Amino acid sequence: MSAVNINSGDELRELYRELILDHARNPRHFGKLEDATHSAEGINPLCGDKLKLYLRLDAGHRIEDAAFEGSGCAISVASASLLTDTVIGLDVPGAMSYFTAITRRMTDVESTEEVLDLDKLLALEGVREFPSRIKCATLAWHALKSALLSHTSPVTTE
Repeated sequence: MSAVNINSGDELRELYRELILDHARNPRHFGKLEDATHSAEGINPLCGDKLKLYLRLDAGHRIEDAAFEGSGCAISVASASLLTDTVIGLDVPGAMSYFTAITRRMTDVESTEEVLDLDKLLALEGVREFPSRIKCATLAWHALKSALLSHTSPVTTE
């Protein structure tokens, strides 16, 4: 008798879906970071997502801490939660590399060039199947770029 062939692609998609739901229900680093050195607001008018991202950088331009507050859909909240988990401990160029990698993977179907280990951030790739939700998934990442560049205007996905 032969073994049952389990479709690992389906299992991986389910695992990623569970990861997104976990971060949406229990966002990490949620709340205001009182001693933030950098911050940015992000707005996705179509979905109603609104967030403020806070970063505390040390003298060497390394992200010591990150947090966010706001409201939005599950994808937006999960993405912001995953972002904060990822960038703590990175220097500015490292964080900007993640911004570039995530936004490219969300918007460029042909993107295969990877130098970073995206690990659990790959869970966000499932959003590509729903083009209208890409803006939800990338909002926090655009806020990250804006905060790191010290832009003062809110970023929007429109």
